[in-house]
Amino acid sequence: MKKNTLLLALAVGTFIISCDKKAEKQPAQITKADWLLGDWENKTPQGDLSESWQKANDSTYNGASYFIKGKDTLFAESVVLSEKNGEVLYTVTAKGQNNDLPVAFKMTTATAKQIIFENPAHDFPTKIQYQLVNKDSIVAQISGKQEGKPASETFAFGRKK
Repeated sequence: MKKNTLLLALAVGTFIISCDKKAEKQPAQITKADWLLGDWENKTPQGDLSESWQKANDSTYNGASYFIKGKDTLFAESVVLSEKNGEVLYTVTAKGQNNDLPVAFKMTTATAKQIIFENPAHDFPTKIQYQLVNKDSIVAQISGKQEGKPASETFAFGRKK
């Protein structure tokens, strides 16, 4: 896939969480991602990468991710994070990739400072990870195999002021 696919991990979009009455009585796993909420950016000579995360309600987070160089948007994607029966899925849709169809990654790790989503069946990435450095800094990493070799890309973000 194109290099822009590497930004898939940064995909930000719509997070929808559905809980049945039984699950509503337990703390939602999605709340471990509350530190992602807000606007994040990484300005580089290659262009500006931004993520924006918003909490629509107790069970839905919305977001968007863009990579812009000058006045050109080189990459944009949306994500839906949904929780049902204790399972959290990170479902990303990137225009021009995967036939414009969403790809789901299952949450495999969720701590106060780290969230990992995995889909071993996807071509690249197979793993998306977010790490909280401090309240104003996060690191996102995507990894997997490309052409049979291990590959990864890391993106550091600062909170947009």
